[in-house]
Amino acid sequence: MTNKYAILSRVLPFAVYILFMASGHHLNSLFNAIGLDEKWVYAIKVISVLGLLLYFWGAYTELTIRPKLIHLLIAFAAGVAVLLVWILPYPEWATLGGDIKGVDPFLTGDSFSAYIWLSMRIFGAAMVVPLMEELFWRSFLMRWLDNQDFLSVNPANISAFAIMMSASVFALEHHLWLAGLFAGLVYALLYRIYKNLWVPIFAHAVTNGLLGLWIVMTGNWWYW
Repeated sequence: MTNKYAILSRVLPFAVYILFMASGHHLNSLFNAIGLDEKWVYAIKVISVLGLLLYFWGAYTELTIRPKLIHLLIAFAAGVAVLLVWILPYPEWATLGGDIKGVDPFLTGDSFSAYIWLSMRIFGAAMVVPLMEELFWRSFLMRWLDNQDFLSVNPANISAFAIMMSASVFALEHHLWLAGLFAGLVYALLYRIYKNLWVPIFAHAVTNGLLGLWIVMTGNWWYW
């Protein structure tokens, strides 16, 4: 496997995800124009990213290493800690500003379609996004900052500079940038300490999955 292909396999799914986010307003308008509910744009985004991850699966050599159960238990606790930090009230300076338009699936369509969408939303947040983001942010970018031949970098040797830089940029991907910075540092340290990408993936999945359930239970749709 060439280094270029290894990079492409980790960057392209993330790039497609970001492209969907950046063009969300236009896609929503397009869906409305043809009489479709705009909330289903998310389902297309998740399916597209999942398809790319499955296509490139053989390139993710780090995912062939099984994690230890004790490390997954620690990852679970770390994921819960990130969740608790994420749902704290934050001052304006700790956010990227602007009003966030949440998606309440029960305001449009019938209850059945709302539950189908919620299932897709939580599946995407808990199963697809953690895999896609950890492959990009931790497996690729964090190691690439230390050495462009990133596959040769042992996670245990990742520098503090690479951890801080990748976590800082990761934070800017999120409206709650301060919470995002904390999450990025936690996931990065899990990868560095336990040297297995499944550990931060699992922690990330715990955070996103429990956050999704919390949103549904409390009606804080603006998080989505």
